[in-house]
Amino acid sequence: MPFVKVYIHLVWSTKNRYPFLDSKELRIKVWNHIRKNAKEKGIFIDFISGYMDHCHCLVSLGVDQTIQKIMQLIKGESSFWINQNKLTAEKFGWQDEYFAVSISESQVDRVRDYIKNQEEHHSKKTFQQKYDEFISKYGFERYKG
Repeated sequence: MPFVKVYIHLVWSTKNRYPFLDSKELRIKVWNHIRKNAKEKGIFIDFISGYMDHCHCLVSLGVDQTIQKIMQLIKGESSFWINQNKLTAEKFGWQDEYFAVSISESQVDRVRDYIKNQEEHHSKKTFQQKYDEFISKYGFERYKG
């Protein structure tokens, strides 16, 4: 049996960055549902949180999992569940794009703390400001067309 531990920090936003997840109670309900659904599908979510218009998730990839498949399962099922349960006034959706960066074992606690403190981070900076920092920090600007 192979032993694999590959941490990935995933970040994705709501469709058009609309603040669908506008209450702490709703966010907690959505994060808990994502965690439960992921577990049922064999996806290990180490930590999940976010803010009104986006989600951060620290995932440990399984031996036969791809980032693309995990994102498809998490985003697709959760948007269906949110709409089925009429948790938002308007039709909910996630943006197609997402970020995924690998995290070394030595940085896992730091990333957990970062994800845990999303409310605090976004009282100081908007998602767009954090997005721009993320693009720059990880060198994604060279991939933009």
